[in-house]
Amino acid sequence: MRKSIRDAILAETNAAKGILDVVTKEERDLTDVEREKIDAHMKKAEELTGNAAREEAFRKQMSDLSGGLGLGEQDTQEIPPPKAAGKGSTKGMSAGEMFTQSAEYKTLLGSVPNGSFGEKYRVQSSPMHIGSMKTLLTSGNHTTSGGITIETDNRGLLSPFYERPLSVRGLFASGSTTSDTIDYVRMINTVNNAAVVPEATTTAPIGGGATTVTGGVKPESGFDFQRDSTTVKTIAHWMPITKRALADVAQIRTMIDSFLRYGLEEEFEDQLLTGSGTGENFLGLNNTPGIQTQTAAGAEDAMDVARKARTKVQIGGRATPTAYVMNPLDWQEIELMRNVNGDFYGGGPFQLTAPRLWGLPVVQSEAVAPKTAWCAAWNWGVIYDREQATVTATDSHADFFVRNLVAILAEMRAAFAILRPSAFVKITLP
Repeated sequence: MRKSIRDAILAETNAAKGILDVVTKEERDLTDVEREKIDAHMKKAEELTGNAAREEAFRKQMSDLSGGLGLGEQDTQEIPPPKAAGKGSTKGMSAGEMFTQSAEYKTLLGSVPNGSFGEKYRVQSSPMHIGSMKTLLTSGNHTTSGGITIETDNRGLLSPFYERPLSVRGLFASGSTTSDTIDYVRMINTVNNAAVVPEATTTAPIGGGATTVTGGVKPESGFDFQRDSTTVKTIAHWMPITKRALADVAQIRTMIDSFLRYGLEEEFEDQLLTGSGTGENFLGLNNTPGIQTQTAAGAEDAMDVARKARTKVQIGGRATPTAYVMNPLDWQEIELMRNVNGDFYGGGPFQLTAPRLWGLPVVQSEAVAPKTAWCAAWNWGVIYDREQATVTATDSHADFFVRNLVAILAEMRAAFAILRPSAFVKITLP
């Protein structure tokens, strides 16, 4: 490669590295302007590299045809052209695939020589949008670390056997916010005094010769509201990984899909149902004031108490119930219930249908404690997404820089509010 081209490529890469060094020294994230400048420098370097490769290929071809023109060893070094980034649609791609195909990830790889991380290179990526482990992931041949995932096709190698089904979030209404605090109105009570009113028969003032009946006075109705507010909470966790393993695309995809993103959603589901509301915890449904309760009386069984809870949602909450939520063990007991003749109340083992009870779907969740269930008009609870799951990579954590380690951080921000507590009935199963 000609010295002038090498110098031009080096100038572009040094300019990009200079921006990264400043950001690293100041211990902050890249700004949009800085990120654009880095992208521009790296794009120019790639163009120069590609041009040089084509020129050197042409020189080599001419040299071969002419029997060699005495080109020096330094002049005949070829630079492989950069790989073109894919331009396909992200439809149907997993969160990890979108991460590894994102412009930010490609910029991260493009910022280092030959797309590999040297021992003294700093790593700092911008947030990549997608969806707690303490084990360090490496790319070595280990049966207890990341090496086990390095195969020709690793789909299914890390089956998410440890993951429970997450289904509660989809029951609530969804919203979004751009603020850290949300003010809302919680409905406490309704007063409906609507009645048939006779026509007035006198113009005298009420109490001064006229009654509410003869004066045609209309009754007053109203609502009892309570003004409340909730703050946006952050759920996050991270895991360490070696720089060598960071270059393994399949491993990153598996890690993000199977560990980080799922962990956020599992904790969020627990908080929605059982959050204490203290500190940085969400105020979960179980601790929200004003919810109704239903317990068994006498010889009532689980189906009896569940039916009464449904009625409470309708009458006490003035709402239309949409689903039951209960622990899988409790639903198992209900499905196994039999009459005095030994016949199943439900369809039995040979009629597997979608779980339903008293006309409503039954959602099973391990976040609900055994012997506890819920019947509710779930749309009266609202989830406000402030920032959906993001993933950020950096080696600025602790002493990771000198140990060639990178921290992968996943976090999300959201708020939660119950607008009509009486529309939710907590059931204590017998």
